[in-house]
Amino acid sequence: MLSLALRTLRFRMGGFVAAFIAMFFGSAVIMACGGLMVTGVRNAVPPQRLAAAPLVVTGSQQYGSFRLAERVRLDEANVDAIASVPGVAEAVPDVSFPATVVRDGRPVTEPGDSGIKSERRSFGHGWQSARLTPYRLTSGSRPAGAGQVVLDAALARKAGVSVGDRLEVVVGGRPRQFQLSGIAQQSGGRTAGRPALFFSDAQAQSLAGHPGSVDAVGVLPRQGADLGAVRAGIQQALGGQAVVTLSGDDRGLAEFPQAANTKQTLITLSAIFGGWAIMVAMFGASSTLGLTVAQRHREMALLKAIGTTPGQLRGMILGETLVISVIASVLGTLPGAALSELLHGELVDAGMVSSAVEFRLGWIPAVVAVGASLLAAVGAAYITARKVVRTRATEAMAASATEGPWLTRTRVILSATFLVGGVSMAVMTMTMMTGDLTASTAGPACIMWAIGLALLAPGFTRGIVAFLKSPLQAVSGLSGRLAVLNAQTHAVRMAATITPIILLTGIATGTLYMQQIEDASNRDAHTGILRADVVLTSSIGGLDAELLTRVRQVPGVAAASDYVAGTGFVQSPQDPGQTGDGWPLQGVGNPENLSVRVMSGSLAGLSGNTVALPVERARALGRGVGDTITLRLGDGTPATVKVVATYRTGGESTALLLPARLLAAHTTDGAAEQILVRRADGADFAQVTADLTALTKNRPGVQVSGSGALTAERTAGQQQLATINYLVVGMIVGYTAISVANTLIAATGRRRREFGLQRLTGFTRRQVMTMMGLESLLTAIIGIVLGSVASAVTLFPYSVAKLGQAVPAVPLWIYFAIVAAALVVTFTATLLPTWRATRFRPVEAATAAA
Repeated sequence: MLSLALRTLRFRMGGFVAAFIAMFFGSAVIMACGGLMVTGVRNAVPPQRLAAAPLVVTGSQQYGSFRLAERVRLDEANVDAIASVPGVAEAVPDVSFPATVVRDGRPVTEPGDSGIKSERRSFGHGWQSARLTPYRLTSGSRPAGAGQVVLDAALARKAGVSVGDRLEVVVGGRPRQFQLSGIAQQSGGRTAGRPALFFSDAQAQSLAGHPGSVDAVGVLPRQGADLGAVRAGIQQALGGQAVVTLSGDDRGLAEFPQAANTKQTLITLSAIFGGWAIMVAMFGASSTLGLTVAQRHREMALLKAIGTTPGQLRGMILGETLVISVIASVLGTLPGAALSELLHGELVDAGMVSSAVEFRLGWIPAVVAVGASLLAAVGAAYITARKVVRTRATEAMAASATEGPWLTRTRVILSATFLVGGVSMAVMTMTMMTGDLTASTAGPACIMWAIGLALLAPGFTRGIVAFLKSPLQAVSGLSGRLAVLNAQTHAVRMAATITPIILLTGIATGTLYMQQIEDASNRDAHTGILRADVVLTSSIGGLDAELLTRVRQVPGVAAASDYVAGTGFVQSPQDPGQTGDGWPLQGVGNPENLSVRVMSGSLAGLSGNTVALPVERARALGRGVGDTITLRLGDGTPATVKVVATYRTGGESTALLLPARLLAAHTTDGAAEQILVRRADGADFAQVTADLTALTKNRPGVQVSGSGALTAERTAGQQQLATINYLVVGMIVGYTAISVANTLIAATGRRRREFGLQRLTGFTRRQVMTMMGLESLLTAIIGIVLGSVASAVTLFPYSVAKLGQAVPAVPLWIYFAIVAAALVVTFTATLLPTWRATRFRPVEAATAAA
């Protein structure tokens, strides 16, 4: 029977192509998300500048089950302890700090920021650590004095300098003059990821700004030493200290500690979007396959009438489905692999993922993609085959012309499962989820309801068609009446074409508006905390205290403050509202640059080891003015701080306010990120801006901007996340749009014989086109209505969780754009095949194979 099906395939090419396309693109989408998952799980960070050290010891970035945001450093005394471990030949300390070579007043390397993109900046180190790459001098000599520096060869070429030249280097926000004592090249001609500058070991410690500590220790074992034993010896020698000994690809985490966050980011994103993709792809593929098999009901009836057994029919349907599915899903993994790597690159460019993390694909995503596609295809084919083989030949012939009962027990159970599951996730979104986890339940709720409604689409189709019957017939005449009759008679067939439109509308509306709600939530969270008319920022490192002093002396400046942002955790008392992301910390040096409403205490006391708490956080902690709390700052350092004030803002901020100097000392760069400037009453904004621009003219990398720069800085991470959301959602919506077109083209193309019979009875080609246009309109309306209902199950709970209101203030044009796109896809995918099918003479079309 399978050979017969394959030999007659050319007579069913339209259905074959539709099924093939559905399986191909479904497999590609699943493969793309699977590649991100594998990359996140493996989180391979090969060492670059520390490649010559088989073992690297560094501070643990873990605080309990939480991940610390800033680099955790080691006590310098640990270097000798590590060196004394049996099997260790040498322990080489390393310090890293931002250091930027400047030429003609501009950085010669790509500017970065304090986030993941800082991997593109150049960094300074002590010359002793050069052997950890290893670097070798190609000209000149090692840095011997305080005013000397060695550049790597690539950086020296960019700077256009040679040994003996003077060059300007910005360290800690201050430009300094150095003499180039030598140029170094990595062994084997390799090029590390980050440009490197080497200073004398003593000067590197001074410039790093963290005396008595090192960033990492590279361990060079004795020849023949057992690395496992050495590693265990190091852990024993360092006692109960919070340190980790890294080997293999994990050694790169000592150079790029922020790369560890990539694991959670990639796993979370790929789990959310991958789950969506699998559900959408499986349901879309099964819907298309179910339609193509159902369209062959008459063929199956004839085969049963000539003596074909149920087993033969079942084997034929499952066999040809398996052949198509295997070919399509396997081929789909090829573009899926390329798409996965493209998504990884976009995540890196957006700053969401560390560039130090290598993309790893492997075979698991391919197995999952092919397996999920086959499961969907075989499942749909089995259900359809079961229905066919259970029907008698005479009943099957009748059923090929008219549709029987659609509300089966299986359909009711499945739809109830998805609808109840969607409601459960919506309730969880409102009552249990916080932070980034909120989206993990809100998004799937939309898809589950979309699938649940799609399963009940035949019933909704008949109800909505009955509601629209009178107005549609009143304005469209005979074509409208026939379109209504077709919709009523073939509700199941029509429901198959409605299903992808429900998914398209529901997913697009839900996810795009979720991002709008997220943006509004973040704007509210940062509203009214900081007050600045002008903001100074640096793209190559921090801003030093000397510049802040000079800014305060500019005429028209009423107040100026250094500003630092970070994250931390409340260690004691126990914080019931604390999540794995911790609490945002904001460090401000001058309370006059704050615009919060003080509820108790005074912000004037915000200096030294002090903190100002939001009223809600103070209440949750049971602390008031004069009490103390213990924080774990970004680098894991505990700090006991005194509460000097509680405050409210115009938004929903949860930030803990600290003195800028306290917070800056525990960040990776160790310096202020911005300087906030408030002009005096009556001072001319343009003049103040011009004076500040003149002041920073000789400060490379420093920009003077309006207050909008402050908002952009606070929302930069969310905008990066929005970019990725739009990219991945666009991929899923794109697949769904393909499914819409695919299903509609397959459904319309099979009606060539029907169009021919209509024209033989007196219908004109224009009337047939009008009829199909009205059917398209009904299809789109039903799909859009049900998809909108599905999206509401996501939007309203998500708005309650994020904004505290059921109906968010979001732009309506997004919804209208989605509706317009659904209409365009529906009309195009219906009318073009209709136009093509009606090109033939009516007699030829009427006698064509059904």
